[in-house]
Amino acid sequence: MHDWGVIRAQGEDAAKFLHGQLSNDFEKLPSGQARLAAYCTAQGRMLASVVGGKHAADEVWLACSADVLPATLKRLSMFVLRAKARLSDASTELAVLGWVGDSARARLGDAFPAAAWQKCTVEAAEVIRLPDAAGQARLLWIGPAASTPDLLQGLPALPEAHWQWLEVMSGVARVNAATSGQFVPQMLNYELVGGVDFKKGCYPGQEIVARSQYLGKLKRRSFLVHGEVPLQSGQEVYWSGDEAQPAGMVALASAHPEAGFDAIVELKSAVLSSGSLHLGAPRGPLLQPQPLPYALPAEAAAPA
Repeated sequence: MHDWGVIRAQGEDAAKFLHGQLSNDFEKLPSGQARLAAYCTAQGRMLASVVGGKHAADEVWLACSADVLPATLKRLSMFVLRAKARLSDASTELAVLGWVGDSARARLGDAFPAAAWQKCTVEAAEVIRLPDAAGQARLLWIGPAASTPDLLQGLPALPEAHWQWLEVMSGVARVNAATSGQFVPQMLNYELVGGVDFKKGCYPGQEIVARSQYLGKLKRRSFLVHGEVPLQSGQEVYWSGDEAQPAGMVALASAHPEAGFDAIVELKSAVLSSGSLHLGAPRGPLLQPQPLPYALPAEAAAPA
């Protein structure tokens, strides 16, 4: 998939170093599990989101949006200091492929990961179970680029646009260049989908993320919407109840396979209780809220 890249961390301190930089636990990560995590500024804003796990005791692979990888790698590398870890862009050596449904189950057999964020190692590749979407199991295959022809042989092709739509429908927004620096993890519901460990200790932005969780109500959340015009990450969303300022932002969007467009939109939670949502301007194209595939806390007014 052209919009994904891979950061490789190697060395005896690789997992420990990442543990101190990301919102999830990578130091105590079992071999059969993967992690979703946020990489944040000191102000708790997400610069990138990553999905990854240990490939070996001294090697961790992190998949992220290709358009934020160079800046993420550069910033992470600044903090390695005395840690015995080496970070590199492995995107030319390691490919990232999306795998959906029955063909994955048939190929993996008993090794098929049973739940989201579990993984299995197949030859030299890591296969990570992602949250299901639209009733379909989704997996992320990360492995040697030279192995992709053999993997793809005999498998039915899935249009990349359909994979992108399933990613939106999972309700888990991947941070890209258009949204980097915009969201605290809870704004994208990351603590609800396995992306934040509140017991793991310090990392950049940890104090802000913890404060957002434990002091008062979270006033902004992510929701699914449907529209009839193209949507893209970074577009502003307005609410009819307050046309003077945007109520939120499109985090991730894709065309619907049949008609229209779907998106994960970060919004002030209160706006869903009345009025209407519009794309790009107070009187812009109408957006219809849709149900998420997971439950939100009671204080967030999710559409039924």
